[in-house]
Amino acid sequence: MRKKKIKPVITDVVFTGYAALGKAIARPEGKVLFADGVVPGDIADIQITKNKKDWAEGRLVQLKQASPDRIPPLCKHFGTCGGCQWQMLPYSKQLEYKQAEAEGLFRKQKIEAPVLPIIGSDLSYEYRNKLEFTFSDREFLTQEDFKSGVKAGDALGYHISGFYDKVLNITECHLMNPVNDRIRNGIRDFAIRNKMPFYNVKIHEGWLRNMVIRYSTLGQCMVNIVISKKHPDWQQQIEDFLHSQFPGITTLLFTENTKLNDSLYDLEPEIAYGPGVIYEQLGTLQFKISPQSFFQTNSFQARKLYDVVKDFAGLQGTETVYDLYCGTGSIGLYLADNARQIIGVETILNAIKDAEENAALNHISHARFFSGDVIRVCDERFFEAHGKPDLVIVDPPRAGLHESLINQLLAIQAPRIVYVSCNIGTQARDLQLLGKKYDVLRLQPVDMFPQTYHIECVAELTLKAQDTLPEMP
Repeated sequence: MRKKKIKPVITDVVFTGYAALGKAIARPEGKVLFADGVVPGDIADIQITKNKKDWAEGRLVQLKQASPDRIPPLCKHFGTCGGCQWQMLPYSKQLEYKQAEAEGLFRKQKIEAPVLPIIGSDLSYEYRNKLEFTFSDREFLTQEDFKSGVKAGDALGYHISGFYDKVLNITECHLMNPVNDRIRNGIRDFAIRNKMPFYNVKIHEGWLRNMVIRYSTLGQCMVNIVISKKHPDWQQQIEDFLHSQFPGITTLLFTENTKLNDSLYDLEPEIAYGPGVIYEQLGTLQFKISPQSFFQTNSFQARKLYDVVKDFAGLQGTETVYDLYCGTGSIGLYLADNARQIIGVETILNAIKDAEENAALNHISHARFFSGDVIRVCDERFFEAHGKPDLVIVDPPRAGLHESLINQLLAIQAPRIVYVSCNIGTQARDLQLLGKKYDVLRLQPVDMFPQTYHIECVAELTLKAQDTLPEMP
């Protein structure tokens, strides 16, 4: 048998800064080294996991000397679950490194627009309005667990990176109101006591699969329990338990998922009690959130984000605004009082239904929403049918804009574009492509996800002057 190659360890590595994706950076012997779990100022032993000609990646083996910036992480699961990467840093330092990353990335991509100071979150914990958990009969155990003789059992928590079939049993998560801990731990203990089988993703057996908790700033709470098949007796037991022990749950749903994957967008939840939806407030507007809806995960920070979009949009009340990847219509409706009409496009049909209901809920009659693949819907005929846009807002998924949509935007030549992104890497790429006809005026990073390395950013684009001039005869 071939012997397993032992990966080398570099000792006493001094880390001096941060790179992308929350990795700290060092230059031992002049070669760039990226590593997780360390911060600038740390001195540590690092095992090399990937070694290229000009750079390498590694993992922390031993911390020799802690950076003066280090603080104790709040959560006992930090470093194992992977949901947070920066709990060992003060929030002010997190913002500093995010600002530096945004400035460096856009500069590297030769985008010369000013990067404004990042807008921080008033809450660095308990800011999320949605968390998703997985049931599993294959609990992930740490090395400390093994050493102390802990036996693996059923788990309800988060998937561990690199272990698709194992789940870390989460007993606390500080990213949402503590209501999530009480509900999650209560359901897990109740299900174990009553011998309700947790799912095994390898053999696709078991009953309890996933759970989604949503909690709005209005104090409304939705729990959606995903099961492999209907089981009226067990469902009734869970319903009775939650109704009696957690009266703060305003709506409970069960979603039957017989598929091999965990996607819920094509499944219809069954309401156990309550209205089946919750409501969120942003400014003067209310938004209905259904089980399959996409909504900004940080409601508190979403209003700051939307205020940036409104500022960059610069609407005067006469404009036709296209809101592409509109979700439940929140951005377009937030701007509606300053526009002549809003045209929203979104792939998920249920989100469009919510957008239409949200428009009616807020008495907005000049917004229309269309369901379909954005890159297919937004062709020349669509823009001709609904009017040439004065402003296009795009808020795409992490993969960014499809090339065909970029080409369509270049052809339509709307005077202004506001680009909202949750991935500044793909945003920078797209801004370069749009640069054929657009100038980037401003870039505004917004921290939607404290304790993580993720950065949201809003870009303001305007059509270049020569492209607005009529052609000479």
